[in-house]
Amino acid sequence: MDFAAARYTMIQHQIRTNRVTDPLVIAAMSELPRERFVPEELRGIAYVDEDIPLSGGRYLTEPLVTALMLQAAEVDADDVVLTIGCGTGYTAAILARMASAVVALESDAALAAQATATLAELELTTASVVTGPLRQGWPAQAPYDVVVFEGTIASVPPAIAEQVADGGRIVAMIGGERGVGSGTLLLRQGGTLSGRRLFDAATPWLPDFMPEPTFRF
Repeated sequence: MDFAAARYTMIQHQIRTNRVTDPLVIAAMSELPRERFVPEELRGIAYVDEDIPLSGGRYLTEPLVTALMLQAAEVDADDVVLTIGCGTGYTAAILARMASAVVALESDAALAAQATATLAELELTTASVVTGPLRQGWPAQAPYDVVVFEGTIASVPPAIAEQVADGGRIVAMIGGERGVGSGTLLLRQGGTLSGRRLFDAATPWLPDFMPEPTFRF
């Protein structure tokens, strides 16, 4: 398969035609081999506009949702970024071409090892993969200018909100009814978060952030 041609088609027909104009996002996604971040048997669909299953209920988010989220974050070259649930490391790889430093948090040891290996092979040295519980974030390198959740969440845990610098941004899919969530930009100012809904998408849940089950009689 001609992955370079597939990547070009992704950019032209999924990304550019859907309100993505950030040159840093477009450049990074144009250059990174997305096929390296999916299971080998699924590399043929690496550039389709769908979420791609990884393992353990985890997914590689579809390209357009990733692009819209990162554009909304307005990542600066001096920013320190935390990605939560980094999976195989694709979003961390994009951010490594945009930010000063990227901490990629993953709770699944096998996925973390794969992300570490792929980022090293691509010589993306500004991104480092760490392993730990996702809901706790990674306070050792806080505060962060940007936090990115790689999957739909019910809400932002207070422990993670506290790791965002004043004036920092959080981008996340916030879960809604019937499996459709809202791409949301949250700003931290004066110790409080204020949000703005950006778009809707049916992005899979990040398992550690699913809503508590409710019982109806």
